[in-house]
Amino acid sequence: MSHIKISHSIKSNLQNSKNLLAFSAGVDSSALFFLLLEENISFDIALVNYNLRENSKKEELHAIELAKKYNLKCYTTQAPSFENNFEKNARDFRYNFFDKIMIENRYNNLLTAHQLNDQLEWFLMRLTKGAGTSELLGLEPISKRNSYIVIRPLLHHSKKELLDYLNSNNFPYFVDKSNFEEKYERNIFRKNFSDKLLSEYQEGIKRSFDYLREDKKNLLRGYREIFHYKEMYILTYQEDAFIIRLVDKYLKILGYLLSGNQRKQLKRDTSIVVGGLWAVEVQDNFIYISPYLKVAMPKYFKEECRKVKIPSKIRSYLYKEKVNPKDLLKLF
Repeated sequence: MSHIKISHSIKSNLQNSKNLLAFSAGVDSSALFFLLLEENISFDIALVNYNLRENSKKEELHAIELAKKYNLKCYTTQAPSFENNFEKNARDFRYNFFDKIMIENRYNNLLTAHQLNDQLEWFLMRLTKGAGTSELLGLEPISKRNSYIVIRPLLHHSKKELLDYLNSNNFPYFVDKSNFEEKYERNIFRKNFSDKLLSEYQEGIKRSFDYLREDKKNLLRGYREIFHYKEMYILTYQEDAFIIRLVDKYLKILGYLLSGNQRKQLKRDTSIVVGGLWAVEVQDNFIYISPYLKVAMPKYFKEECRKVKIPSKIRSYLYKEKVNPKDLLKLF
């Protein structure tokens, strides 16, 4: 029905899996909704209602009706009002909602409708703030988060292509007018830079992102994940240049995005707490990442950790999860 297709590599990850689509009733997620139907890929949908727009309730009802029409499950929730830092708070609320659904209902993949315009906007925003290859890309077609996989099937397609697809097939969608409000930094980049660049150089921009993804893979080959238990990771690396990239990669898996100041702190310090939530310790070419806890531990446990050279900020999580420090000795 359309020249827009889901790539074979992505499709192979979706088939015979339990998939949840992050749905908003807007252009991007509506296009992905109907593409998934065309490809006979099974999925359900989840929608967060922020109650900020005139059509918010209509969009939610539309999602419920679509799900009923195509025999899908539809999960919805009402977001509270956020007095400040809306984009971050809204994102955190949204992903906490998705996390809960994914875990409780044992979904394998979370599908998001990020597209080429989103990728370029992120790239330009990071470029103007200072970023390396790994940070410039931001959005990956397939990435891990907590206990599930996040898949973005539309990163090779522009907003215009998705609009043309919907209109040519008379598929319903809503237009989010907040995408045009310049109080959001992303919208400023969209209006002044990314949309104009894509209108002139779309194919070249697509190729550039493909090359950057290959470069990113090569940059991160000099490490190994040697231990993973629940929310704890131990990595070994070859060069100090990998440290920030690896911490960034694994905190994203755990659902946390590093700020610019936190990256600077990682350059200075080998033992930090990120956002009051995550302990990061760098010691003897090993990186330790775990939730940061303050738990009273018996002396014998502290002594066992000391013998195995487990960094101090990691020990409380090991104790809480009943991990024997001696079991880690064989890793080193």
